[in-house]
Amino acid sequence: MIQVTSDNSIMPQAIISAQQLTQKIKLPQKEFIIFENFSLDILAGEQVAITGRSGSGKSTLLGILATLDQASSGKLVVCGESIVELNEEQRALVRLKYIGFVFQSFQLLPHLTAVENVMLPLRLQKNFNFVAAEKKALALLKKVGLERQATQTPKVLSGGEQQRVAIARALISDPKIIFADEPTGNLDTQTAKEIEQLLFQLNREFGTTLVLVTHDPTLAEQCQRHFELLDGRLIEHRNGEG
Repeated sequence: MIQVTSDNSIMPQAIISAQQLTQKIKLPQKEFIIFENFSLDILAGEQVAITGRSGSGKSTLLGILATLDQASSGKLVVCGESIVELNEEQRALVRLKYIGFVFQSFQLLPHLTAVENVMLPLRLQKNFNFVAAEKKALALLKKVGLERQATQTPKVLSGGEQQRVAIARALISDPKIIFADEPTGNLDTQTAKEIEQLLFQLNREFGTTLVLVTHDPTLAEQCQRHFELLDGRLIEHRNGEG
């Protein structure tokens, strides 16, 4: 998303814009604030990491930015859509059109083959064409190095292979944004590094915006921007500062 100014220069536009977002949980005796009144703009094509201690609310924040959940208050615009004005069905359409997901637990359907898992998001779209979808899924499996495993089910795939399938599935709808929640959390060190490299490679190749939650400071440092949730505040770290 870009805007051309009067002097013909190009000004980047936010693909995600959050303004004064607050998330609270009402308990019987009190109100618990997860985060409060923060604003954040993420530009198209950026790599953004969100870190924080366990329980800090980073996965909650990811869910809100990804339109899976709604904030208690504030404004959120994703790919030009004002999310707070949409109902769940409308938000689901936004996710289908613009967003891909990569989860720590892979979330592959065990009874489907790798290629069938990758095809799943396309089955939700209108005018689904099986032949075209299968061709595209196979091409993505080849891109993530799993062409030979296309007909295998998740139970015979390693953790790293399952995550590669999940990455291919996230990309098949040509999303503008990939949200990744602890994408290397269930992987050994070497496999995690391979998946990290793959995520960044595909981010550059496809031009998608990458927003990830991670406990891994090394992974966060590889991103162009790094935010930390600390005591309900969102703090941006720049160039290795802290």
